Order: sequence, then C-alpha cells, then structure tokens
Amino acid sequence: MLTMLGFMVNDQEQKEMEYMIKRELEELLLDLEDNRIDQMVKSAMKERYYTIFNLYRRFASAEECMKYMPRRTGGQQ
Repeated sequence: MLTMLGFMVNDQEQKEMEYMIKRELEELLLDLEDNRIDQMVKSAMKERYYTIFNLYRRFASAEECMKYMPRRTGGQQ
C-alpha cells in the first residue's frame, strides 16, 4: 500500500532537515566501510541508507545528491 503524505516547512526547517539527513548519510557511509561490523548489520544499514537517501533526493540538487551516491563494491550496491 502506498500512502502519500505531505507537510509544509519553512526555509530554516528545510535547511535543518537537510543538515540532519546529510549527517546521517555520512555516518552510515562511514559505518558501511567499517570491516568490524557484521554483514547482517550492514545489510540493515544499507536499507536505512537507501530510505534516507531517497528522502534526501526529494529536495536536494542533483549535484548535492552525487556527494552521497552509494558506492558500488564488488558488483553490488
């Protein structure tokens, strides 16, 4: 089931959301590169990353999105 939600935010709130999302994406990218983290945990982290990245794509420029594009490793994303 697909549910569409909408909400209005002002410029300052949008910037704050963008900042929080960017920090979360950066943290997840660093953790995904950490060899000490179990693959099962990384799998869950990847799902979270893609969900957050898709949210970020809705309001960030293509240029900004390129900075957070998931890296391909070993033929997988």
